[in-house]
Amino acid sequence: MDQLQAGGTRPRLVLWRHGQTEWNVLEKAQGHADIPLDATGRYQAQQAAKLLATFSPRFIWSSDLERARHTAAELAHLTGLEPVLDKRLREYHVGIREGTTFAEFRQQHPDVYEKFFTEENYRVPGAELPSEVNQRMKTVMMEAALTLRGGGTGVLVGHGAALRNGLMAFFDAPAHMREMFAGMANCAWTVLEEHPDRGWQIIDFNAQTLPKTSVPLADDMPAEHDT
Repeated sequence: MDQLQAGGTRPRLVLWRHGQTEWNVLEKAQGHADIPLDATGRYQAQQAAKLLATFSPRFIWSSDLERARHTAAELAHLTGLEPVLDKRLREYHVGIREGTTFAEFRQQHPDVYEKFFTEENYRVPGAELPSEVNQRMKTVMMEAALTLRGGGTGVLVGHGAALRNGLMAFFDAPAHMREMFAGMANCAWTVLEEHPDRGWQIIDFNAQTLPKTSVPLADDMPAEHDT
């Protein structure tokens, strides 16, 4: 398998989504539920870690949820680094959506489902607001970026929806631009690099040069819904 080239000394952030879980396959919203990797997810993490290790990361920060922790552990094993667990890298807390597909959510809570799609920054009962997720993700990403002022690579291991929203918040991108970015596949990664004149840039998005295809994000909105 071809290796990624570390190259250069510019500061670089790698956003790495955890490997596949059973709930990913079933398209259930996981949120803060501590769902472990399945056999495919463990294999994905092992293979991805071999590629990401070629970046010679300076640090690994990870969500403390099991699926992210165990993904990060594969890279830690190859690099000798000790992952730093940070709750700010957790997935959205999805409240009453936890453990449901979108179809089940709609059936069980039709009024909440309607507001979820029609009201900006709506709080599903028991869940975080999108703006709250954006803020915690932006904060931890900015801290990681500052840690890399001397150059080198840092790896942040997290979750699909939170990582995508964190990416948007990091660049202060307007909310409508979120639809420009596909959901990150299981064990895929996105690479940011700081250009000396232009600042931070996305140089790779949703890289997934891994065997076995991924499954859709449970937190991706359905293509169609009644309004």
